[in-house]
Amino acid sequence: MIFTFHDLIGSIGVALIIISYIFLQLEKIRSDNPVYSVLNAVGASLVLISLYFDFNFSAFIVEFFWLLISLFGIGKYLMRRTSHELHKFHE
Repeated sequence: MIFTFHDLIGSIGVALIIISYIFLQLEKIRSDNPVYSVLNAVGASLVLISLYFDFNFSAFIVEFFWLLISLFGIGKYLMRRTSHELHKFHE
């Protein structure tokens, strides 16, 4: 097997997803912490980039939805923070 540049990119993405999940299980990070969602979003994006070069439909579907769910988590955090700041401003 030849290890290509896109294999390296995908492997880094997988490592980020695994690390974020390990941190979650070790309670070093919470799922509502934006770092958790960012690590997952970046990881999924890197895996998707690698899939562009060596496509696998099942892996694409998993990573695509992993990215969407992670972006949803980031958006939820930003909305909550904005809402909190607006509430503070009106007090």
